Amino acid sequence: MFLALFRFLAWIPLPILHGIGNFAGRALYAWPGRYRNRLKANARQAGYTDPAFARQSAGQTGAMIFETPKVWLRNEECLQKVVSDDNQVVRDALDEGRGILYLTPHLGCFEITARYLIQHGPITVMYRPPRQAFLEPIMEQARNTSGLRAVPATMQGVREFVRALKRGEAVGMLPDQVPGGGDGVWAPFFGKPAYTMTLAGKLAVQTGVAVILTAGERLAAGQGWRIHYVRLPEPLPTDPVALAGAINGAMETLIRRFPQQYLWSYNRYKVPKEAPPRPTDAH
Repeated sequence: MFLALFRFLAWIPLPILHGIGNFAGRALYAWPGRYRNRLKANARQAGYTDPAFARQSAGQTGAMIFETPKVWLRNEECLQKVVSDDNQVVRDALDEGRGILYLTPHLGCFEITARYLIQHGPITVMYRPPRQAFLEPIMEQARNTSGLRAVPATMQGVREFVRALKRGEAVGMLPDQVPGGGDGVWAPFFGKPAYTMTLAGKLAVQTGVAVILTAGERLAAGQGWRIHYVRLPEPLPTDPVALAGAINGAMETLIRRFPQQYLWSYNRYKVPKEAPPRPTDAH
């Protein structure tokens, strides 16, 4: 049933999907509750205090949800709507003959980036099984894309990442997911300590690869997406806290290019069980 619904949505033109999603997102934001409060608080922490900004962000979240079936199931059609002004960032990294670690935050259409990057070579991405079991067959079909390999977010998946990077290939992961209690450090994110994963930094230091943050900006009127890149300066810090802070700083730079499209409603500042106490907020 849900796969049929996803297939139906995938056939709807992108401008209509974005319009429906934008309306639905704003409608949900209008309802007082935890979602609205968290979105406003996180955006305010980053300096975005205008009420109109929060409404726009909620609309963009809705557009992200409604575009996902088309990105998953109408891959070639969507890739024809992708542009980038700075692919040279990737070409320069490829010319160095090293692997590439792509870090894609919850910004814009994070489902389109890996599919676009396949043009530069195979890419391995990490995924977590969905909480809703009905999404598993849909995601399984979506992952069956030539050149794109998905591995689980387990130690086996980490080992596959290392092997791919040592072969000089690319891997991709979300850098702003809150890790488990023993897998992160506290690092500033828009001026407030956020529990930040150390896995990305460990992979980069262990394999000596280039680290590029990337995101797909959602263009107006359903025109498609524009891919952005920010490369992490080298040499990378070897201290885990400093490296996590550098990744968060680069993420902030990318987010500020089109901030309404960041997922401000994500519980980025939560304190996982077994995590060390949050340090004093850094302002």
